[in-house]
Amino acid sequence: MRFPASFASSLAVAALMVCAGVSASAQESSSQTQVPPTSPTPAPAPAYITIDPLAGVRYDNRWEMSVELAYRHIKAGPNLLQGANLGGLTVNGSYHLANRWRLEGTFRPSLGTSGAAPNSVFNSQGQPDTIKGPFIAEYMFAAGPEWLGPHNKHGAITAHVLVGGAYSDFEHDLGAYRNPDGTPANAQTVGFYNNQFAFASIAGGHFVLNRSARWALSMSPDAVWTHYGVNYGKHDKQWDVNAAFSVGVEYKFLPKHKK
Repeated sequence: MRFPASFASSLAVAALMVCAGVSASAQESSSQTQVPPTSPTPAPAPAYITIDPLAGVRYDNRWEMSVELAYRHIKAGPNLLQGANLGGLTVNGSYHLANRWRLEGTFRPSLGTSGAAPNSVFNSQGQPDTIKGPFIAEYMFAAGPEWLGPHNKHGAITAHVLVGGAYSDFEHDLGAYRNPDGTPANAQTVGFYNNQFAFASIAGGHFVLNRSARWALSMSPDAVWTHYGVNYGKHDKQWDVNAAFSVGVEYKFLPKHKK
């Protein structure tokens, strides 16, 4: 049976419209099911490495040395009412002997002026004068055992007893004056000890605050005994006990035992 040409044309157009509708529906469905874009993942936070500057602190270092600014009180004469406040240095060195024990040595130069006994002298111009605040100096050296007390990586307390001597220059400024009888002014004129070497001992210790495995802050309070004498009058000798204090830095050298 033959269909008219118009019917065939209509059927072809209808088929094309159906295909176009199906294609449009598929495209719309595809666009609706697309996954939305995601935001970028943030970078991980940087990792921080903690370094402990005190991790390597130890107390068996072979050598240790400290240099400190020092204060020292002293009596320049046996009967003086006025003392002298001297300033100087404290230089300490120690060597490791055994657990908790070290051998320590110290050198302590101290300089300043001192009050003097009432006096009447003539100065270098021949005019009547009075000696006030003459310069004095003391150079002390001593050695002995040092004991390590409570300690951890942050700090330590040590104790020491040191024995040695001191050379003192008490008459440095007196030679420029003369006594009323024409003799040069001397230690007796101002009530001082004479220039001399004398016995000295030190008892005290150190407060150590570690800042790294090698460096530390050091504070050193001490009691200082000296045994000075005079070569005039009764030629007496006298024990004096005075305070000393110093603050400075300490350096620790190679350890006793290598890991």
